[in-house]
Amino acid sequence: MSLFDLKALNTTLVQLEEDKNIPRAKILDAIEQALAAAYKKDYGKKGQIIRAGFDADTGDVEFNQIKIVVDDTIVRPELTDDEKTAKELTNETEGVIAEDTDERIQFNSEHHIYIDDAQKIKADVVLEEELIFPLESHEDFGRIAAQTAKQVIIQRIREAEKQSIIEEFAERQGDIVSGVVQKVERGTAFIDINGVNGIMPREEQIPGEFYRTGQRMKAYLYLVEETPRGVNLRLSRSHPRFIEVLFALESPEVASATVEIKAIAREAGSRSKIAVWSNDENIDPIGACVGQKGIRVATVMSELGGEKIDIIPWSDDPAELVAAALAPAKVIDIEVDENERYAKIEVADDQLSLAIGKGGQNVRLAAKLTGWKIDIAGIEGEKSKEDTESAPAEDEVTEDAAVENEAPEEVVETTETTEEVVETSEAVEEVEESAPVEEEAVEETTGEKAAE
Repeated sequence: MSLFDLKALNTTLVQLEEDKNIPRAKILDAIEQALAAAYKKDYGKKGQIIRAGFDADTGDVEFNQIKIVVDDTIVRPELTDDEKTAKELTNETEGVIAEDTDERIQFNSEHHIYIDDAQKIKADVVLEEELIFPLESHEDFGRIAAQTAKQVIIQRIREAEKQSIIEEFAERQGDIVSGVVQKVERGTAFIDINGVNGIMPREEQIPGEFYRTGQRMKAYLYLVEETPRGVNLRLSRSHPRFIEVLFALESPEVASATVEIKAIAREAGSRSKIAVWSNDENIDPIGACVGQKGIRVATVMSELGGEKIDIIPWSDDPAELVAAALAPAKVIDIEVDENERYAKIEVADDQLSLAIGKGGQNVRLAAKLTGWKIDIAGIEGEKSKEDTESAPAEDEVTEDAAVENEAPEEVVETTETTEEVVETSEAVEEVEESAPVEEEAVEETTGEKAAE
């Protein structure tokens, strides 16, 4: 009589294999370990190694005891009953277990077999080989043994499931996964990815993004973490490599490594810079990332919530790379110190704010992209200072001379004008002096008329 309903068992095996991605062999191994644990619980002895063999097609079960071949170099002689009793009494009276300097393990007849005895069973036996001894089969297990078997099966299936998840997602680590948001708790988003729990902490999210339950989203899988409660997938949308993998999805040249993204500097949600290089001289690396009418880079930017992306050409020349990294600003002059990895940049005054960027973002990203310290200065102000200190040009000398020659004429004209003003002032004074005379004449004429 079989211990199992074989039809139901095979249905369960198929279901676990499809739903949990657990191989059939691992489930059968879990059943065999459970049967061995149940047998040992009811019929075994201390120290025994018991293994069970289960045939899923017939339902037959066989039990075997395993003994390991040893000699005196591996084990020490087994204690007699009197020695065991004396040792226990000594430990109880003294309260301290005496330190044992012998590193050999104690011989156990249920666990070990001396090589001399083993050779009588198998002539070519070697040390530490396992010998198999059949045991009497039993199909009637007690309640405790059955409970033990159940616990073993559940534990082994969980372990097999965990291992299967680790193997599956370990291959996808460093790739993009898609899942559904289960909940958002204290800023941490929990995402279901084919039945596996994904965790995206606040610091791995794009600033300004909000997630709602049931929302489907993409994220970068950067770590597969094994915990006592199961396997957690650590996800990120702010990771710099998230951009690289997104471009690999959109650009076949990037996916095939014909175009390489050599460096990435990112401030998630705001702006990013990537440096690209083509291994094929006939392929433009920037064009491969931008796409026709900018469709490829626009798709990536849309997935990132409108984050701006600057694509620059990679160069092995530090000066060229640093100058390109400051795009869209145009560099006039650059001095580099390769030992200190320091670059001094000169740009036009009207390009200075563009080179630095809002809040210093442009130069900060350029420094992060290249790994160099960058110092930016305007060039127009310095030129003006140099012109003031230098000798004037020929045209400037001629103009200055003309101004000097014209100066006396202006002075003369000004003098003449001054004299005219003086003459005019004197005339006005004469008029003012003559005014009272006229008034007196009027008074005299009025007096004469009155006398008449």
